[in-house]
Amino acid sequence: MIHIHCTKKLFDKLPLDDDGRLPVKNSAVLQSDSQVVAGQNPLSDWQGNLITLQRRNCILLVHEATRFPLLLPCLTKPDYRNLQWLFEDVLMNTLLKMGVSEQQMDTASRLLEPLVLDNRSDRSVMGTLNQMKGRLESLLWVDNANIQDLNAYRVSNWLAEAPCGIKGQSESVWPNEAILELLDLAADKQVTISVSVDDRRQQEQLPDNVVSMHHYRKTMESK
Repeated sequence: MIHIHCTKKLFDKLPLDDDGRLPVKNSAVLQSDSQVVAGQNPLSDWQGNLITLQRRNCILLVHEATRFPLLLPCLTKPDYRNLQWLFEDVLMNTLLKMGVSEQQMDTASRLLEPLVLDNRSDRSVMGTLNQMKGRLESLLWVDNANIQDLNAYRVSNWLAEAPCGIKGQSESVWPNEAILELLDLAADKQVTISVSVDDRRQQEQLPDNVVSMHHYRKTMESK
């Protein structure tokens, strides 16, 4: 699952069931799917807030670990039911605008899971959200831009290019770099898990008097 922790303002707008899930529609993932092989999804845990820009409702999301932002602008009432698809669309297209590698895109796609939303919040992440909201308001003011004309993917990428401070850490985090490091680590972990699973399955299929050469080499290398 991908957890999004919402402010009360956003949480009250969402048509959630008792488990904090949205209706699934036009999504790349199904409610019953589990794309992550083992452990917690590294793409989970976002902070979300409903903000108003030029009298239009927008959702601003920030990934807690990397401070990577996503902007979902100019929402109408049906969009809240379709938040799963909007999240996937903005995330994948923002990564695409960043020029990420094919492997990183594949990893992000594999990590997509159904959203689960609650009304918890983190002060540190909320501080980042408020700073990014200020940057958006400044962008609209200085450039005399219309929020309806902004490209959500480009703006999300633009927000990700500025460093963010994290409570308890001495160094700032660059969201655009941090999200790529996360995807690379997730890809490496997936390769390790896949090799381990394949090797175990291969051993299970062999007769008792037959030894896998791949398994034999690994055993000898470890001695």
